[in-house]
Amino acid sequence: MVLDEIGFSPELIPGAYNAIHTCLRLRPEERLTLITDRATLEVAAALAREVEELDAELSLFVLEDYAPRPLAGMPRPILEDLARSQVSIFAAQAQMGELGSRMAMTAVIDRQGIRHGHMVNISRQVMTEGMRADFLEVDRLSSWLIAKARPAREIRVTSSGGTDILATFAPHLKWIKTSGIITAEKWGNLPGGEIFTAPDNVDGRFVVDGVVGDYLCAKYGDLKATPLTIDVRDNRIAGLACDNRELLEEFRRYTSTDGNSDRVGEFAIGTNVAVEDVCGNILQDEKIPGVHIAFGHPYAEHTGQTWASTTHIDCVGRDFDIWIDGEQVMQGGQFLC
Repeated sequence: MVLDEIGFSPELIPGAYNAIHTCLRLRPEERLTLITDRATLEVAAALAREVEELDAELSLFVLEDYAPRPLAGMPRPILEDLARSQVSIFAAQAQMGELGSRMAMTAVIDRQGIRHGHMVNISRQVMTEGMRADFLEVDRLSSWLIAKARPAREIRVTSSGGTDILATFAPHLKWIKTSGIITAEKWGNLPGGEIFTAPDNVDGRFVVDGVVGDYLCAKYGDLKATPLTIDVRDNRIAGLACDNRELLEEFRRYTSTDGNSDRVGEFAIGTNVAVEDVCGNILQDEKIPGVHIAFGHPYAEHTGQTWASTTHIDCVGRDFDIWIDGEQVMQGGQFLC
């Protein structure tokens, strides 16, 4: 498929420019693998235009041309091509059961040290909001915050919606910064803007009055009217409540997939100040200034955690107060810096 034949809105150009030039810093002598799907061709076309403007080599894959959806695994031709590139982008929509295929892709990225922009569920709205951020400023804020988080032993989080959790951390577990400025050391989501780690332990109540992740995000969207309440004890789900019974049962099934699917694998603080409110898309919403936690896969290859899971689902709330070792760094969703 020739992306030149796909039209795209001029509104996408600033976000695409940010992705290629500011975040991934593609150079003319480098090669970029762009993986997309039919639902995301407009965004892919805008990204491809920026690559071609640099006269860099572009290799394009549309997932449906290589395997039926949902993917049972990442097609081998894509993985083989990816291993030849210095830079890559995954800009496609998530479907149920496809996390394993994306994990196979990121395994190649980690092994090869590829600068990778992960744009799962990217949309026109995200391209014109979160992807238009001043990522140098987001990186400055993220650096300030991670300097406080790395030596911390505990972080307390409350929210107007009812969240009240205490997370503790261990020296052997690493904090990671994904501010949108992507390096070969760690691939990152675009739009970027978070710091995260695998916590040693979490206890308390987390109210998801934002969104839940993976394919459930597109299905249920903004949960402000029907929040999901998660009680966590010793880092595992101890209770669930939600007025939306379908969401409640689907989330329960998801977090029962394997022996660690109900375990807190990620504790993160969003730092993308261009994101002002929840939009119903996890790619952007998890970057909103505030806290999100995820159950399942702890990104052990980066955080140093010692367990694994085949699932990973983010949970985003609103309007947080945050204390790092007793020092308040956020009040009502605003950073105190």
